[in-house]
Amino acid sequence: MVYLRNSINKLSVLFILTLIVYAGYFIQFNYRALSLPEPELNPLELPLDDPLLPSVPRPLSPLEQKRLRIELDTLNQKAQEESNVGNDNLAFEIWYRELRLRRVLGRIEEVNALGRVGEVAWNKTRSEDVQIISQRIVKLQELSEQEDPLSPRFLVALANAYAKLHSLDNSIIVYQKVLEYARKNDSPFTEKEALQGLGRLYLAKFDYPNAAIVYEELLEIAQLEQNTYEEGLYLQALAEIYTAALQPNNSANIKQRLVDSYLASQNIELVPPLKIEIGQDYQSLDQPELASQNYQEAYALAWSLQQFGSAAKALTKLANLYTEYEQENYALQIYQRLIQVEQLSYNYYGLMKVYDKIGEIYLENEQYEPALFAFQEGLILARSLNHNQEHFLAQIQKVNEGMNPVIEEQPIPSVEETLPASPNDIESIKDEIETIENPINEFKNQFERDNILIEN
Repeated sequence: MVYLRNSINKLSVLFILTLIVYAGYFIQFNYRALSLPEPELNPLELPLDDPLLPSVPRPLSPLEQKRLRIELDTLNQKAQEESNVGNDNLAFEIWYRELRLRRVLGRIEEVNALGRVGEVAWNKTRSEDVQIISQRIVKLQELSEQEDPLSPRFLVALANAYAKLHSLDNSIIVYQKVLEYARKNDSPFTEKEALQGLGRLYLAKFDYPNAAIVYEELLEIAQLEQNTYEEGLYLQALAEIYTAALQPNNSANIKQRLVDSYLASQNIELVPPLKIEIGQDYQSLDQPELASQNYQEAYALAWSLQQFGSAAKALTKLANLYTEYEQENYALQIYQRLIQVEQLSYNYYGLMKVYDKIGEIYLENEQYEPALFAFQEGLILARSLNHNQEHFLAQIQKVNEGMNPVIEEQPIPSVEETLPASPNDIESIKDEIETIENPINEFKNQFERDNILIEN
């Protein structure tokens, strides 16, 4: 009995010690758990308890809704002011309060506000805020789809909110739903709004094939409505799309339609740059006759409008075209006219480049005297501009070498000895420029395929 009683006592002591050890671990674990920071609540999921709302939850009257909108607009303005001075954390606290309260005014107003604040968060690279706001927009979409078919107004608000958060694919999906709804319900205004949204989104994604399809549809609608303003906008968009998509044939056709639109609306000053672009399109299509025609028309119109920059660009493109097809004589004629245009517009840098081009053509054909003259004129301008003098000195050296073959007994004269005195500054060049009459449309299209293209 004594032995049994001692054994029981030992077991009791051991059991009590075990309980004490485990109790210590339990207390330590709970202490650590209590010391951990509580997870932050989603600011859009906080209870909707605010002094701006009635103490008892109930629908707001129209007057109360109007007053609440005024208060929320004030909150938005205050948040924007804090954000402007760098207090972004405080600004978003205010914005989150506004967003929580906006839901009282309906889902469309809430979605619009979410998109507005989400755009700020995106621009400020606040990724956590972007995620929180995006999740709320997705939840609103899911709730609305479960309850009833989405109205086009809510869909448009939803698509715009996604776009502001750069969720382009979601925005495209929603706009496609808007478009489907509009076509089923014969709603032309909503259809156009959906197409405009899709067009912007496809361009943002550089999806040129789909963007072209959408803007072609918009162009057709504008023509049916006889809306010349929108027609011009869609033609501009298509011109940019086909240029970016490297489709010069479509690009040239659309740009010519845009030219016709500008002429009809008396926006003639917009035509010369466009005609230059059309010339470039035809040049890339290996159609030099049409390229030349458009460059010449661009020059003639630009000159009549005293758009010397466009006139010079058109002549430069035209001269390069002739050079490309090995018609140097025609190119030199164009360059002579380009000298006059650059002089009249006081573009000395451009004038220097023209003399360089002329000199290169003469040098390649071993016509050393006119080449020397052109490079010397270029050097005079280079010195006055303090730019690229070494290039012209090197070109003049090449000319001298061609004119005077190297003979050991007769060294070549120094380049500097062959040059005329250079003016000290640009003003001295201005004094030498005379006003030159430049008749409009003097050029004829010199391109004949038999003369231009090299026969195999």
